Amino acid sequence: MASSILVETVPLPDGRSYPVHIGPGAVADLAGLLPARARRAAVITQAGVGVDVDPGIDHEVFVVEDGEGAKRLGVIEDLAGRLVRFGMTRNDVVIAVGGGVVTDLGGFLAATYHRGVDVVHVSTTLLGQIDAAIGGKCGVNLPEGKNLVGAFWQPAAVICDTDTLATLPPREYSSGMGELAKYHFLGGGRLDALALPERVAACVRIKAEVVASDEREGGRRAVLNYGHTLAHALETAGQYDLRHGEAVAVGLVYAAEVAQRLGRIDEAAVAEHRRVLGSYDLRSTIPDGLDHEEIIRLFARDKKAVDGVTFVLDGPAGIEPVLVEDTDVLREALVATSSGAPR
Repeated sequence: MASSILVETVPLPDGRSYPVHIGPGAVADLAGLLPARARRAAVITQAGVGVDVDPGIDHEVFVVEDGEGAKRLGVIEDLAGRLVRFGMTRNDVVIAVGGGVVTDLGGFLAATYHRGVDVVHVSTTLLGQIDAAIGGKCGVNLPEGKNLVGAFWQPAAVICDTDTLATLPPREYSSGMGELAKYHFLGGGRLDALALPERVAACVRIKAEVVASDEREGGRRAVLNYGHTLAHALETAGQYDLRHGEAVAVGLVYAAEVAQRLGRIDEAAVAEHRRVLGSYDLRSTIPDGLDHEEIIRLFARDKKAVDGVTFVLDGPAGIEPVLVEDTDVLREALVATSSGAPR
């Protein structure tokens, strides 16, 4: 292991844990992180990832289609059959090399093949390194919606090689920064003052602590959805013109505006949300042309909505889920987060 590599540990409620290796060239640590019993490795990746790995054991590379379309049950069935023909046993290991799509797909394949085999994630996007590859959530989509079939299946190890981020398209990198900005308000502090590997490590550390306290989303893990209620509505209303992290960035400011109108935080806290986004050159306003009433309706369709809309909001006790029943507050905050609104 190179001396420049940072190692974080994700503890789990049952006493297990797994390492996360972070830094330039971390992918070289892969062979040493595989379970000792593994004799074969199935490397799941996409053609556009462009990251080669050497597991140090007999392995075969399985390339799935690019994009979100790869997350289908039919792809899982096809891959499982190919693993059988390769001779994979329950003692072997799946290695998922790519962004969130690949780690979601590879994790679910590992969770279901032979009722569960080990998986190691080699995350190659910023959003994946600070979020998708950590915590054990995996799954695939149905025509009826995203991630409707899945499992909680913790990896044996995660590698976050920050060298892989240098080749990301600008908007993909910006999307990761939007998710990273969220961690400023979950205890990360001035992450923008840190070098990139230290930023990633700080985010992993925060998510690891949350996962350790709520592995299966029984309560506290909801704080990781800070900024996401508006983000999901913007993605839907804008037909996914905004990348996920870009939408989360706007959602952070919107959540701050809602919290300020509810008396939970002051104007200085709202200004700090805008400062953080500015430090990463992220937009903080809702795109022009979106119907605010449609966004309100989309809030009501959120899976957390019951007798109002549950937002994750900042406040005296920190970030926490809050039921918001006053739609006028939601409308006012939309106006304040729109282009041209006074700052």
